Amino acid sequence: MRKTLIVLAMFLLSFTTQADDGNGFGLAGVLSNKNSETLPEATLSSGMPLLDVKSLTLQSGKYYEWEITADGSQELALAGAGFLRAIWIDEIVIEGIEIRPLGIDSLEFDEAGTVEISFLAIKPGTYYFGVPGRESQTLEIVIK
Repeated sequence: MRKTLIVLAMFLLSFTTQADDGNGFGLAGVLSNKNSETLPEATLSSGMPLLDVKSLTLQSGKYYEWEITADGSQELALAGAGFLRAIWIDEIVIEGIEIRPLGIDSLEFDEAGTVEISFLAIKPGTYYFGVPGRESQTLEIVIK
């Protein structure tokens, strides 16, 4: 009986030490809450900038959630294939519908609505994401 308790205690102890990978992420790894950040909400509106800032800096290996809301003032697309290929998209949520894509090149809003993109920044570099052909509505996104 004593040997069984010792083996069980060792098993539980080894499990708890594995639950923290040294970075403090726990069992969820890089998808844990400790490794996530919510980006400022972007607003897609005809002739208006997406954010109050022209640039975002992200950290490679960090998990982000980003809401983008279109006001419906015009049918607009957001493109940035380089940026979208430099991240791993966990899911895209549109009106409660979760989509888990292998990859995307752009998003297009035909009417007012909100999309939430959850992703892991992967490849360091400087990328651009915004309305094609409209520099004032394009963000520079730096992944470090």
